[in-house]
Amino acid sequence: MYLKRNIDKELLSWKKETNRKPLLVRGARQVGKSSSIRKLGDSFDTFLEVNFEEHKGVHSLFKGDLTPHILCENLSVMFDMEIALGKTLLFFDEIQACIPAISSLRFFYEKMPGLHVIAAGSLLEFALEEIPSFGVGRIRSIYMYPLSFDEFLIGMGNVKLLRIKRKANAKNPLALPIHEKLLDLLKRFMIIGGMPEVVEKYVTQNDLRACQRILDDLVSSLRTDFAKYKYKVQASRIREVFESIVRQAGGKFVYKKASQNLNTLQIKEALD
Repeated sequence: MYLKRNIDKELLSWKKETNRKPLLVRGARQVGKSSSIRKLGDSFDTFLEVNFEEHKGVHSLFKGDLTPHILCENLSVMFDMEIALGKTLLFFDEIQACIPAISSLRFFYEKMPGLHVIAAGSLLEFALEEIPSFGVGRIRSIYMYPLSFDEFLIGMGNVKLLRIKRKANAKNPLALPIHEKLLDLLKRFMIIGGMPEVVEKYVTQNDLRACQRILDDLVSSLRTDFAKYKYKVQASRIREVFESIVRQAGGKFVYKKASQNLNTLQIKEALD
């Protein structure tokens, strides 16, 4: 099941642009970047997805010449799929795992502007530190976040309720029963959160316990993943600040409350 997202319209608009730049979709993990791009791929004749974490052999194609025509020719052979201007969506997923692939995006705009190229990645700030030049003015970045309350309402099938909500204001308030219904849905949304997998589980099964299991798995995976950033910040320090963010949710984040043993600079590093 695909949950409609606000970014869908922006992606379709990008597809129709005449002076189109390669698109880099940025955002945290598991917020639905890949799913939205695959949905966009349905509107093309052909869709080629290259996942740099899954397809390790592809990395070697980007070690030498980054000329788009050569890259497309090699990718076409490797994946046995035609890459045609205006008909193919070329999707580089988890692009942060292949630094040269990020550098190649600028050349698609300069030498192959007719091809629809889109990339997605998480924690790209770390990868971009290793690139001499990002290609300013040649790559367009957009950010994707977890589902908003409006997107949650659409996923729940409450389109009419959303329309009424958007029309309401101080001079035209909601009727009390409708207001109470929205409050009830808002409470559910606050419990479930905006991660697409969790919302999808609730929409299809209406099971809060099943949703909580997915959330527990996500949080556990995040904590385990902290170890990969130990060359920048100690994993234990990140975990400590992470737990403090949870405790301070709903109010202003106070650095002193994050840790008694860390200074402000150390806390800022872990927070980043």
